[in-house]
Amino acid sequence: MSENDTGPELADPQAYRRALEGTLGIPFTDGNRVERLVNGREIFPAMIAAVEGARESIDFLTFIYWQGDVAERFGNVLAERARAGVRVRVLLDAFGAHSMPDAVLEQLEGAGADVQWFRPTARWRFWQIDNRTHRKILLVDNEIGFTGGVGIAAEWDGDARNPQEWRETHFQLQGPVLDGLRGAFVSNWIESGARGFEDRWLLPAAEPAGDAAIQVLRTSAAVNYSDIATLLRLVISIARKRLRVTTGYFVPDRATIDMLCNAARRGVDIEILMPGPYTDSAVARMAGEDAYESLLEAGVKLYRFQPTMLHAKIVLLDDAVAVVGSANFNHRSMGKDDEIALSVIDAPTFAKLAADFDHDRGRCEQVDLQAWRRRGVWQRCKEIVGRLLSPQA
Repeated sequence: MSENDTGPELADPQAYRRALEGTLGIPFTDGNRVERLVNGREIFPAMIAAVEGARESIDFLTFIYWQGDVAERFGNVLAERARAGVRVRVLLDAFGAHSMPDAVLEQLEGAGADVQWFRPTARWRFWQIDNRTHRKILLVDNEIGFTGGVGIAAEWDGDARNPQEWRETHFQLQGPVLDGLRGAFVSNWIESGARGFEDRWLLPAAEPAGDAAIQVLRTSAAVNYSDIATLLRLVISIARKRLRVTTGYFVPDRATIDMLCNAARRGVDIEILMPGPYTDSAVARMAGEDAYESLLEAGVKLYRFQPTMLHAKIVLLDDAVAVVGSANFNHRSMGKDDEIALSVIDAPTFAKLAADFDHDRGRCEQVDLQAWRRRGVWQRCKEIVGRLLSPQA
């Protein structure tokens, strides 16, 4: 295929489905229901309400659990359900959640919740310290699930109205897709050293709950490469008309940069939204800026979100597939961290996410190629430093 050849037409969503299944080796499941939740004002009430209604089990995995009112609210409701006899399992990444308040931990454990830590930082397998679980999963009664990008901290509360309220998208799920979420939780739970298999492990088949087809990809990075990289590169390669990316950390590697440039040159309209003046990782920003000139020259449109930290993780492929979950467009997600990604084929969900993208783009500043070429020596020096540090970004 030449650089200007768009290849076979993939207008039919089933063609995208087969491309994803055939490359990743993971089938889609049908009969799922998806509800997208925008920002903490929608995300946290939905998650807390689901926990409050738990009758049998709660499985909760997160990378970030910090301080703030929302952390206490989550701790209170999880502890209350544990005291009521619900089996509560909480798995925390030992790096991301290291500053979790002791009072919340004591409350959970005192109520009977089983709390485990993923890959404690003090361990003899020191090479594992850099590989974290970045997954965010909540499963209630094996009937309702949540995943996406949200952490349990004050930064995610609110509605992205100011720099103290981050911009986020999370997803509430029902149907057969929950098997994939459960598998992602259990794999990390077992590695933590806990007893991972349920007494009632022969679960009944999930009832259809909607019309969405969803593929669940969970990745475990062991050799500095994961199937997240395959998924993102596949999406770029099969894009025919339009590719829209929202990411909290934009640090593509050289191969991904080249693929984005080639796709833009063959006529794909590529737009990338990323954090602007507000970010929690200066290293990621510097490392990502190293790729700007090549991308802009190829015709890729880059936008920086202005109101607050942009933390959502969404890729919109043509008008067919939305890829969502915990993975960013960066080195860590592609090769270091355990992630979960969902490829969703569902027209109503896609339409809502496309509208969200347009709204977010309206709150961005576009990076101008001519202005970027005139950037100063200090900025260019920072890009060199970012290039050296990019494997950690």
